Amino acid sequence: MPATRTAPVQAVERNPARPAPLWWVWLAAWPVTAVFVLSNAATPLYVLWQHDIGFSKGTLTVVFAFYIVGLIGSLLVSGVVSDRLGRKPVLLPALALALAACLIFATATSVAALIVARLFTGIAVGAVVSAGMAAVTDVAGPERRRTAALLASCAMVFGAGLGPLLAGVLSELAPAPTATVFLVEAVLLATALLVVLRMPVHRPKVRRPETRRPETRRPETRGNGPWVRVPGVPRGNGRQLALGIAVFAPGITATSFVLSLGPSLLSGLLGTTDRILAGAMAFAMFLTATGVQFAVQRLRRRTILTLGALSTALSMATLVLAVHVEAVAVLLAAALLAGAGQGLGQLGGLSLLNAGVPPQRLAEANAALNVGGYLPAGLLPVSAGYLSDAVGLTDGATVFAAVLLALAVLGALVVRATRRDVTDPA
Repeated sequence: MPATRTAPVQAVERNPARPAPLWWVWLAAWPVTAVFVLSNAATPLYVLWQHDIGFSKGTLTVVFAFYIVGLIGSLLVSGVVSDRLGRKPVLLPALALALAACLIFATATSVAALIVARLFTGIAVGAVVSAGMAAVTDVAGPERRRTAALLASCAMVFGAGLGPLLAGVLSELAPAPTATVFLVEAVLLATALLVVLRMPVHRPKVRRPETRRPETRRPETRGNGPWVRVPGVPRGNGRQLALGIAVFAPGITATSFVLSLGPSLLSGLLGTTDRILAGAMAFAMFLTATGVQFAVQRLRRRTILTLGALSTALSMATLVLAVHVEAVAVLLAAALLAGAGQGLGQLGGLSLLNAGVPPQRLAEANAALNVGGYLPAGLLPVSAGYLSDAVGLTDGATVFAAVLLALAVLGALVVRATRRDVTDPA
């Protein structure tokens, strides 16, 4: 007897009978890593561009924010397109755009060029955090969803940390300090293209429309709606999304602040523009975000989210101390705690979505989580940058830290007050 057709007309097909081997699950995460290497590779180089081109800390955070603009714009469409057409039709153009961003970065001689490169980078990142992370889950199959969430999340934060480390080292030791890292990154992106081309993610098949009356369909399988829209989740999954955003948003905002103004803080505290030091601090921050996720993978989601919110709050308290005592070791501690906060919030949010959202809406759900996280991550650091230009870096960082600390504490309280949807099944 044929099975009842309940999936949407263009749902992403998978074959759960023959799951891909585990090594393919790891390899499927590589495009996420490769694109995120680009996402922060420019961080240690801004001091060089500031010297060569000439622009303020406020302008620097605007350049950084155009990455958020591109990312948010990409998230408005990439998740929906990926769920309807498949992962590869989204990932391949995204990787091509990332290669174009590498070329623009390597030849940039103006703020406008930096803005365009950051915009292209944001668009590519928006595609991989929705389609790329969903592709890892597709390859892993339904029995390994928690493993998929862990690998996708770690791929993101590891790449985000590897980029500034490579840029810092290569800019100090290799010729063409603002170009070499982007040539290396172009090679990494080329290998990611090959992975996507061979990735065992099944293409969507066109199915005959359902014969059931529309009002009897489940919410997640009704008409697909507009192609460009604010991403969301199926009815019944809103609480899971909100809980993920409550912790992930403060965490990624904290790391965004370190990335955008961390080199300026180091310069103010040490009087140095050592790009290896700036890159190493960002790498250590995201290495912490990677390691902490492996360390807590067996804990309950509620515990993971609570720890993430508390790590972000403690990071901001430590940041205030660092800028007032002018101690680099304390600043590094703040960065490491920020990394832990992002990593835990990201893992908790992705795990909630992977557990509750059907596969045909997963990329859009990932996009919704990242929209909720990246909006404050773009707005608050930009505000802190201009405030620092007006009142000084110490006072600007203090105000930023106080606001974010309050948001992190609020996120922890929301998670602790909510037992439903964050407790793992027995």
